[in-house]
Amino acid sequence: MGKGAEDRSVHFRSDGLALSPAEYAHLLTRLARNDGIAPDEFSRGGVVARLEERIAALLGKEMALFLPSGTMANHLALRVLAQRGRRVLVQRESHIHNDSGDCAQELSGLTLIPLAPDRATFTLAEVAAEVERAEEGRVVTPVGVIAIESPVRRVVGEVFDFAEMQRITAFARERRIGLHLDGARLFLASPYTGIAPETYAALFDTVYVSLYKYFNAAGGAVLAGPRDMLADLYHQRRMFGGSLRQAWPCAAVALHYLDGFGERFGHAVEAAETLFRAVGEHERCQLLRSPAATNVARLRVHGDDAAGLPERVHASGVSIRPALDAAAGGALFELVTNETILRHPVAETIEIFLEALRSR
Repeated sequence: MGKGAEDRSVHFRSDGLALSPAEYAHLLTRLARNDGIAPDEFSRGGVVARLEERIAALLGKEMALFLPSGTMANHLALRVLAQRGRRVLVQRESHIHNDSGDCAQELSGLTLIPLAPDRATFTLAEVAAEVERAEEGRVVTPVGVIAIESPVRRVVGEVFDFAEMQRITAFARERRIGLHLDGARLFLASPYTGIAPETYAALFDTVYVSLYKYFNAAGGAVLAGPRDMLADLYHQRRMFGGSLRQAWPCAAVALHYLDGFGERFGHAVEAAETLFRAVGEHERCQLLRSPAATNVARLRVHGDDAAGLPERVHASGVSIRPALDAAAGGALFELVTNETILRHPVAETIEIFLEALRSR
């Protein structure tokens, strides 16, 4: 069972536990009473500093900085890395390109160059062509940063191909192009790839990790990297309005769930794979996953009553999202693996799904 979880239900709706306000408040009270929570001052010191040190160590970086959001973490990373030029290569499906409101362009004068439409991975050939084009035009506009998101949520949680990542980062190092990893879900990937977060992080100058997606904080992010790049970045954090008066309610919970996460999530992945095999073998079901998939799977259910699957499993304490699409004869669902699957023996969850599939 996930640490501190009181809810006994199992859900496949998000990366984390989806703690209720009551559960979150209860956990903070317990942590303060049993372990003590050292408060911060404008996001500096106290439990925030402990969290920064811990994540920096896990990623093999010299230091880390708490930020209120992934949007700000990514933006500040690009801003400090863009020394060679103002162009930034990104995946078209990345959060940086789709969910940041053009902040890099509007606030830092950067130009995002999107690559790999509908794909998680762009290739070294694509990168080299864009770098060459930018430097051989009538006006030289060098690429200053390459930013890679992995896993990529908009591509059903697929990871960026690691061999291609190694080739691209080596190419960038030779040309002194800055490298940033949007690793919001980085710690989720390791049970699927067998590659440690530190190994991924070693290829990049800076790495961002989310605190709310699966470390279950109410919000927040951590940006890790070299000390000479991040030591004074708290000034820019404040300039952009990101120095929260007190961030300890986020940092304390994230630090709590960070402890032992890799082992717990590894068990969750094993349980989910057992479930997916059993459900995928049902005559009404087809499991859709690419070899690069992580904790997001899609399940096609055949039958005129397929769209009613969420209601039927919910009656037995399992929650899934409504169908991505539904039509006469079937429906497509997205199932996201998280620690809640450990709240009950997986055989019980399998039986709930199989019973729901028997309903017509």
